[in-house]
Order: sequence, then C-alpha cells, then structure tokens
Amino acid sequence: MDFSAPLLALAGYAFVTSITPGPNNLMLLASGTTFGVRRSLPHLAGISAGFGVMLWAVGTGLAETFARHPQAHAVLRWVSVAYLLYLAWKTATAAPPEGETASDSRPLGFMGAAVFQAVNPKAWAMALTAVTAFGPGLDGGLSVASLVAVFVLVNLPCCGAWLLLGKQMRRFLHQPRALRLFNGAAAALMLLSVLPLLKG
Repeated sequence: MDFSAPLLALAGYAFVTSITPGPNNLMLLASGTTFGVRRSLPHLAGISAGFGVMLWAVGTGLAETFARHPQAHAVLRWVSVAYLLYLAWKTATAAPPEGETASDSRPLGFMGAAVFQAVNPKAWAMALTAVTAFGPGLDGGLSVASLVAVFVLVNLPCCGAWLLLGKQMRRFLHQPRALRLFNGAAAALMLLSVLPLLKG
C-alpha cells in the first residue's frame, strides 16, 4: 500500500499550521529580537519536543478522553488563558540582556517551552485536528510515530524561521523604547491569535 499521499497531505497540513502566527511563533519572534538566535535555541527545541509528545499522547488515546470528559477540556482552556496572560506579560516586559537592569531577563528554556505546549490552545487544536483528519490511516500503516515524526520535522524549521526573523529585526530595534514597543505588540498579537480557539 502506498502511504506517500497521506504523508504528503500530513506534511502540507503540518506546514500550514506550523508557519502561521500563533503563541509559539510570536514568542520566538520576540525572543530572537530580544536575546538572539543562540540563546533562544533551547526555546525552539522545546517547542518541537513538547508538541511531539502532545501529538503522541493525543494519537494514542488522549483525544478519546477529552471526548468523554469535555469538562476537562474546559478546565484546560481557562488554565491556558491564565498562563498565556503571564507569558504575554513576560514578553511585553522583556529587556535586552545587554542592559544592567536586565540581568534577570532570560529567554524561555527547553523545559518551559515544552511544558507550554500543554496549555497552548493552538497546539491542542493542531494535534486534535491532525489525529482526527489523519487518524483513520493510523491502523492502515500511518502509525502515530510517523505522525509525530512528520510534524516535528516540518514544525522545527517553520518555527525556526520566526526565530531568524526576530534576529533580523533586532538591527532595527536598537533603542530600548523601540524594543519595548515591539515586545508589547508581539505579546498583544500572541493573545489575539488564540481568541478564536478559546471560543466554544
């Protein structure tokens, strides 16, 4: 049986959902601008690793748990809102590490970025939709491992592009005030990007 067609379709879905704006990409954009690429690499790796674990969990039965217990999904939604508000505030108030007053300012680390996927509404929507759309092919040979591998391989460079874009924008944001305005705008967009996912 030829599995190239469903895998290509999955790769296309992974590309579209991974490259479009969302909390992860906007946080990487701000991190690349504020801290640079090298210091933000653990953040980038944590996103892909955390989402891979989430997708594996959804593909092996977590989606059915949410279907049987919708109240758990509602609780997750409100926890997500609270944590996103906190991260948006941290993004908006991040300062460049070169400044003396910014000694306590640091990018999100690997574990923080990985755990963030558990409260990222866009990540949940991506994982649940991927399993729903491509799940029927899992028993036919498109294993959960393949699903995770394709998504991680596509997701990593897509998110990395936002990190590199942030690094490029850094050259235009030399002044602290300009950087604060940029980080504030990124934080606002981060919140706005998930509003449609929090309805219902």
